[in-house]
Amino acid sequence: MLEALLYTKEDLVPFLLRIILAVVIFPHGAQKLFGWFGGYGFKGTYGYMTQQAGLPGIIAVLVILGESFGSVALLLGFLTRFSAISIGIILLGATLLVHRQHGFFMNWFGAQQGEGYEYHLLGIGIAVALGITGGGIYSLDTWLLGLL
Repeated sequence: MLEALLYTKEDLVPFLLRIILAVVIFPHGAQKLFGWFGGYGFKGTYGYMTQQAGLPGIIAVLVILGESFGSVALLLGFLTRFSAISIGIILLGATLLVHRQHGFFMNWFGAQQGEGYEYHLLGIGIAVALGITGGGIYSLDTWLLGLL
């Protein structure tokens, strides 16, 4: 079972995809966990998610930790399939609960009430691809698999 989770071909494409997804998701996780990049930090994000968005506390914690540590795990290629699918699920939840009502397009010109979901679809697509392929070359998954 662990071998199936860690297995990946030493290919460049999954490596590039996981680096891109990690670099894009990390600032969002850092906003939620640490308050970096203009975010509200753990307390503020947790409060918003549980009080205004109506999510159960455990889901709010998993989202905050999933974006924060999941993006770092992707960068390292550690448990790539799990990390990518977790981030994909978070993005799907954000699409359905928050962004769907604002339509497809991002709010480039401030004309909408919020952001659309086009960004989320790209992230979900990359996450699904990584869930299928694994982390590719230069991943801790490959190194760990060699130890088994």
